[in-house]
Amino acid sequence: MKTMGLQHLYLVQPYSFPDAHATALSTGAANLLESATVCNSLTEALTGCAFAIGLSARKRNISHEIVNVRSAATEALTIAANQPIAFVFGTEMSGLSNAELDCCQMIAMIPANPDYSSLNLSAAVQVVCYELRMAALGDQANDTIKPNQTNELATNEAIEGFYAHLEETLLNIGYLNPVAPKKLMGRMRRLYARVRLEKEEVNLLRGILTLTKTPKKHDKY
Repeated sequence: MKTMGLQHLYLVQPYSFPDAHATALSTGAANLLESATVCNSLTEALTGCAFAIGLSARKRNISHEIVNVRSAATEALTIAANQPIAFVFGTEMSGLSNAELDCCQMIAMIPANPDYSSLNLSAAVQVVCYELRMAALGDQANDTIKPNQTNELATNEAIEGFYAHLEETLLNIGYLNPVAPKKLMGRMRRLYARVRLEKEEVNLLRGILTLTKTPKKHDKY
């Protein structure tokens, strides 16, 4: 990260932190490790972010937009000109779960050899950091990467608040099965993730939810 000019590192429930071995391996970048923000959950780590890109080594049976990491870097820089963004990496052994990817608005993949696409975590992070730096410093980047997000995107906590409000409302009107709520809510998350909700849009949707009530028997549609 430091080699490529990045400095904001967030760690979610690290196995050991601080860790003498990690500090030793970081050599000249120890200050970046020491200033890392440790969080208890991915939701906490994404607080304030307007756009999150999750890394996956394989295609998932979910409806997120999936792009290669070079396209993701370009998209990220466009939004980052105005609002914070995040690249999200999973564990060394299992990567990101579908539930964790549900917290992201886009999935990025490194187009490796399909017969052997294995990359360890550090290598994947380095590829992403490199692509971000190339997108930012390339000759064409200064001309082509310009802020085009005219409206402010909703932050992660605003979107999570909307999802909680939506689930509560769907339960109240009897549309959501309380026995298995996660199946529908997962689909709803993926639907809204593709839209890239703006701050005002979340406020609008929550206003609609606030006025939504259980239909009475005499109500006609």
